[in-house]
Amino acid sequence: MNSVKKIIAYFLSGLVLLFCILAILGIWDVIDMEDLIEKMFKSIMVILASAAVIVFVFAMLFRENRKNYDED
Repeated sequence: MNSVKKIIAYFLSGLVLLFCILAILGIWDVIDMEDLIEKMFKSIMVILASAAVIVFVFAMLFRENRKNYDED
């Protein structure tokens, strides 16, 4: 389970780094910023929503496993 947490942490850190680089390039007018900010925020909201669902599913899954162990 720790390996899954590490993979998710690295993935989310990489996304944050990618969005920061895109924002900095947009600030310095290296890339066009017209719809970039809107797309970045929408992408982050989708990632946060999916992460929340994943956390909820894992919490329910492990709660069921704990109940099974406690009953044995």
